Amino acid sequence: MSDQPVGKNPLRHLRASDLRGAAKLATQATAGVARMAEGVHQSVWQTLGAPGGKGAERARGITGLVYQCVQGVNALVGKGLDGALRALQPLFERIDQSRPDSPERAAVLAALNGVMGDHLLASGNPLAFEMTLRCQGQVLTLENLPAVLAAAGPVTARPLLFIHGLCMNELQWGALHARALAALGYTPIYLRYNTGLHTSQNGRELAALLDRLLRAWPQPLQALDCVVHSMGGLVLRSALQIAQAQSLPWAGLVQRIAFLGTPHHGAPLERAGNWVDVLLGSTPWSRPLAKLGQLRSAGITDLRYGLVQDADWQGRDRFRRQPDQRQHLPLPAGIACYTIAATLAPLRGLLADRLLGDGLVPLRSALGQHDEPARCLDFAPARQAILYRTGHMQLLGAPAVTAQLLDWFGPAQRT
Repeated sequence: MSDQPVGKNPLRHLRASDLRGAAKLATQATAGVARMAEGVHQSVWQTLGAPGGKGAERARGITGLVYQCVQGVNALVGKGLDGALRALQPLFERIDQSRPDSPERAAVLAALNGVMGDHLLASGNPLAFEMTLRCQGQVLTLENLPAVLAAAGPVTARPLLFIHGLCMNELQWGALHARALAALGYTPIYLRYNTGLHTSQNGRELAALLDRLLRAWPQPLQALDCVVHSMGGLVLRSALQIAQAQSLPWAGLVQRIAFLGTPHHGAPLERAGNWVDVLLGSTPWSRPLAKLGQLRSAGITDLRYGLVQDADWQGRDRFRRQPDQRQHLPLPAGIACYTIAATLAPLRGLLADRLLGDGLVPLRSALGQHDEPARCLDFAPARQAILYRTGHMQLLGAPAVTAQLLDWFGPAQRT
């Protein structure tokens, strides 16, 4: 009998349909580890003058045959297991419909999507998030839109869109922001998306999703305002550019955007991750292990410099060390753009600006400032706020953020 308390058993958060996704990941992980082991093995042999196999990282002879057998058995087992679980998928879905999703499960899947969501989608893994708009935990569709909104409270003509950041989901927003702004006549709605995809891919999907659902809004719309955290700000900037280029009506409804800790010019942690790629690839023995660093998703590598457009990444090796080659995208014209930047430091200074920031995003990046004047984002001084002794995740529910949003989004600021 297990000594683990029943109430703390993490397995209770799993759904039956998660089995297929976990099985696919296990199969792929086994294949990846075997490839890396063979690569390291062959690199050592090559330094001793031994010939290689068919590829630079392939072994030959009996050793190569062993690795081939491991890969073959793993692929066979993985294919059979996936086929069996795929056949059971309808049954899993019926079982899961009777069980509400838990915040713990959503948080784990959100983190997984952030780290390798592009791989999950490309491999057809059911653990990949589908982009959805939500209200009170319910997915909004064209069919249920009026009923779900009405059940959440009075439906107004001013939806307020919340967009989360990397490795997160909509359930991780604090309730304080939405509750306070709803009292001003807003109807809060939330986006859930696969943060492991390229920012511009999510931007394009968001532009189309908002176009479909806002056309079906239960009453004529007056405005669409947005509160976006971290990567969510880059996704919204991308979506607005696409919507304006396609003349989608919702783009003309946006009046205010509040960016909370958005890395407009990137985050140093991703640039550090890029250095790991370079260092691991610098010797023949460690080169096969560079694949570990390249597990991180397209969404993460976009944060190196804050990429928001297709042209910023298409046709380029996202793991190669290279300078910032982004095409500058100004803040959207005709929209009041506000930014809240945070720093863990007690007072602003050189260390807080360039190194410390909020623990993930430097202060200057969140304020849109850049060493090259042509790349700076034009946030008016009255539309900037700096919070001290505040971390990146605290921006999701800090009372000081709520107070600032009320000031910026209140009736006195509306056009």
